[in-house]
This record gives sequence, structure tokens and C-alpha cells, in this order.
Amino acid sequence: MFSIPKTLLLASLLSATTFALEPSEILVVANRDIRQSLQIAEYYCRKRKVPRENILALPLGRNLENTISRKDYGKNLVEPLLKKLAQYTFPNRIRCLLTIYGVPISVGGRGPAAGQENKLPQMEKSARQLEQKIEAAKQNNSKTSTSEEKALRRELARLESQIDRITGKETDASLDSELSMVLFNDYELYRWQRNQLRGHLYELAADTLMVSRLDGPGADIVNGLVDKAIKAEKTGLDGTVYIDSRGIKKSNEPYSAGYYDKSLRGLAVLAEFRTDMHVKHERTDKLFGPGECPRTALYCGWYSLKKYIDAFDFVDGAIGYHISSLEAVDLRDANSLQWCPAMLKDGITATIGAVAEPYLHSFPQPRTFFLELFNGRCLVEAYYRTKPFNSWRLVLIGDPLYTPFKTVK
Repeated sequence: MFSIPKTLLLASLLSATTFALEPSEILVVANRDIRQSLQIAEYYCRKRKVPRENILALPLGRNLENTISRKDYGKNLVEPLLKKLAQYTFPNRIRCLLTIYGVPISVGGRGPAAGQENKLPQMEKSARQLEQKIEAAKQNNSKTSTSEEKALRRELARLESQIDRITGKETDASLDSELSMVLFNDYELYRWQRNQLRGHLYELAADTLMVSRLDGPGADIVNGLVDKAIKAEKTGLDGTVYIDSRGIKKSNEPYSAGYYDKSLRGLAVLAEFRTDMHVKHERTDKLFGPGECPRTALYCGWYSLKKYIDAFDFVDGAIGYHISSLEAVDLRDANSLQWCPAMLKDGITATIGAVAEPYLHSFPQPRTFFLELFNGRCLVEAYYRTKPFNSWRLVLIGDPLYTPFKTVK
């Protein structure tokens, strides 16, 4: 019969903040070829009392590159990172990586699977045949043909997934999300991997590393992310909570549009109960309009694809994200209308975005993410306890140690 070790049982009885992330548990990854990257890394360590020896400065090129190839990622980043991590042993191990402005934001795909290309012609032929059968079934409106069509579509989806695996489609990722699995010896590079820290009470026992990023449209903005986080911790986060749901019919189907809209509505109720801040909730398919959100402390909403609405006056320490595809592709472009760079330029302190199409189900549910913050978690812990996947396309921007609600109500 399986028995729980006494040490694990004891850990389960401790409070949620017992294993809170410490500055000494953060390894800062900078680009030594870019002066501003090193300056930001050193600035962060001074401000947050991270040991200076916890900076890993790597030669990643003199240009602000958004993407690194899979080959260069392994050679120039993973290999030296693993050597550095090996210097830290339990209980003084690294639990969090902080990537700095100058470190690439994305890692490219792996390319075709070696030795598998010869399977493609027959698989592609079979896919075409299934498409023809589906089209034929659609012409017949009987219940039998409808059931047959669904079965054929499932088989086609399975076959297309196999083809994509071989060709290397959707094997790119945000660099940070890939780094979270750097301690795993082997895992499939296709789409995503389950985040083992999601809802996990025993982070100290996991191989997954939490990863956050200090980045954005300009070094001054990046340094400001640290300053504003520290200021908000000292003075208290104060302002208005803005929630922008769309009035989509309630759904219990996991990861559906109705499911996320329900989570946004739940967040509005939760924020009223768990904070002293005023909550303003837009419940229709309209978005908050320009200038309608003064003193924004918290924001979550959707869906304006790559078209930021300048509705917000963010207070120091503001946290928020827009559930939409591709909002962190041009993270360093000060003129971009994508939500992440635009919100950073407008003064937000922490946000989440995607560097490529992530699919809706990869986003942390709004209610659960902000609940972790309300419960006294720091930014990176709240993110990793609620994000579904790693080795995928989301990125967290902000000071990992930022804890806006230190006093649990």
C-alpha cells in the first residue's frame, strides 16, 4: 500500500507561502553582448537583493533578435545554463529564471523529424481520401452520414497531427516557456507539454523551472517594471479593477469561449470580495473605449486582435492581460498596436502575451490567476500555478518577485 512520506505530509500542512520564492532562488539570464541587458540584470539584482553571482551573461549577439534557432538555443543557451544550474544544489537550488531584455523572445521549430519523411506521401494520400469521404458524407443529411462524418473528421485530425509531428509544424515556442523545461532530459517537441506546477503544492520537488521576463519597448520601460513593482509593494496597490467580458453564454465545457467568459465574470465578483478596490465590469461585446479606465490597477478582458484600445491610465504596480492571439510578437516595438508592447508603453507593470498563435486553452483562467495573487503569491508563482502548458507560446513579462497582495484578506 502506498504511504505518504512524513516530510511530504508535513509539507502539505504548511501554508501556501511557506515555500515562497526567494531572491537567492532566481537565476538572471542576460545577453553579455548588449550593454543594456547587463545593466538591467545588475539593476534588478541590486533592487531585489539577488546575489550578483546569480547572473548568467551569455554571448547571444549584439542585435536585439526576437528569435533564436533551435540549434543555437541548444548550444548557446541550454548548455551553459545547465552547467550553471549544476552549481546549485538542494536546498539552495534555482527555482526561477529571469530573462532580460536582449535575450531572444522566441525559439524556432525543430524542423522535420529525421528518418520519418518517407512516411509522408502515403499519409498525405490517406488524408486526401478522408477529405473526399467527408465531403461525400456531407451531401447526405441522414443521421448515419452525420455520425460517419464526425468519425471521419476525428480520423483526419489524428492523421494531420501525425503529419505535423513529422514535418515539425508547431514546434516553435516562446524561449521562456521552453526554458521552463530545461531540466527535463527528453520530451516531445510538438505543440505543448503539460505544466507540472499547475495547482501543485510541492514546487520544491518539481523539475519545472518558473520563468519570467523583464522586456519591452525600451530599456527605460524595462527598468520601470522593477521600480513600479517595488513601489506598489511598499505603498499598496490601489486603483480600479476593470474586467471586460463579452456576454457569451455560460458554458461548463473546459476551455470554450463561454468557459473563459464565465471565468472573467467570476473574477469581477471575486475582486469585489477580495479587494478594497472599485470594480468596473463591461459585460457586452463592446470594449472599454479610449480614456474610460482611469487609475487602472487590475485589468483582464478580450477580444481585440492586435488592436490595442488606449482606454487605460495604469497605476504603478498595475497587472493585466488581454486574452488574444499574437499580442507579444513585437514586444520591443514602441509603435506596435499589439496589447503587450502598447500596455507596457502605457505603464502597466506586468502582463502576459503570446509570441505566436497559442489557442485559447493555453491562457491561465482569469479568475484562478488573479486568485493566486489575492492569496499572496508572487507574480511568477501565480502564473505557473495556473498556466496549462510549457514548451509553448505564452510569455510572462514582469518582476517575478512582485507580490501585490502580501496581506491575505
